Amino acid sequence: MTLVIMAAGMGSRYGGLKQLDPLGPGGEFLLDYSIYDAKKAGFDKVVFVIKKENLELFRSTVGERIEKAVKVEYAFQDIEDIPENGSIPEGRVKPWGTAHAVYCCRKYVNEPFAVINSDDFYGAEAFKCLADYLKGTDKSTVNSDGKNPVHRYCMAAYMLKNTLTENGSVSRGVCMDKNGDLTSISEHTKIERLADGRLINTDENGNIEELDENLHVSMNCWGFTPEFFVTLEKGLKEFFDKNRGEKLNKAEYYLLTAVQDEIDAGTASVRLLETDAKWFGVTYKEDRPKVVEAIRKLIDAGTYPEKLFPKS
Repeated sequence: MTLVIMAAGMGSRYGGLKQLDPLGPGGEFLLDYSIYDAKKAGFDKVVFVIKKENLELFRSTVGERIEKAVKVEYAFQDIEDIPENGSIPEGRVKPWGTAHAVYCCRKYVNEPFAVINSDDFYGAEAFKCLADYLKGTDKSTVNSDGKNPVHRYCMAAYMLKNTLTENGSVSRGVCMDKNGDLTSISEHTKIERLADGRLINTDENGNIEELDENLHVSMNCWGFTPEFFVTLEKGLKEFFDKNRGEKLNKAEYYLLTAVQDEIDAGTASVRLLETDAKWFGVTYKEDRPKVVEAIRKLIDAGTYPEKLFPKS
């Protein structure tokens, strides 16, 4: 099984390349802890999706350590790596979103795989759940017509209250399910807790929605089979057909969109793997001290060694 780590974003709210901010006592990054947990769960290859210009930086800071423990590949999220019907509008410099990031690693993945962000801490339980599910994806299922195969995916589902920061709003995919299978996922881009304890989301038009803190949300911790790349190819073609001109200059194709399209088409089932783990990450610079403290506590509790992947 392969672990795909999306690491091409610069982290505008954080103010820099936060994926390579050392947070552990041995200079570890958050992605080091994800790789450590994934390897223990049975993942034996890591594909980093990065910007081509960051290759040597990643090799010198991450690859030289990680490749001693697990096979490593580098895929580049290139704005020009798009289907034939796509076009790049004048002035567009950033790639096309998280679904495009995964699409860009299609040449390196031919087996069941997980996808995560590089700047989030997920916890060992999430990777074990993903691995256990993906090991059973060779058992085929069919949809209601009795003929067409249904792709079997999964997602580590976190409770919203366990994914918040005290330092600003967060963006989360709010999930709805039926009997444990995902039915819908919707992006909420400005979730925050008010002084009175309520959780709200404010949409782009200023409309406010109150949210239940126990809702399941996506933290981009997915499990897929290789068939998902066919979905991404088709979805990107439709993305470019629907977005033209100035609209295309700002549009992005998200993983949750690709997944929702498959659910709606009846070509995939997505199992929600519930976890009580508490997420932490560095969405904002102010988050950093608490993340360092949280890692220290996990090391003191024996969850992680003092140094994960030393260079020597």
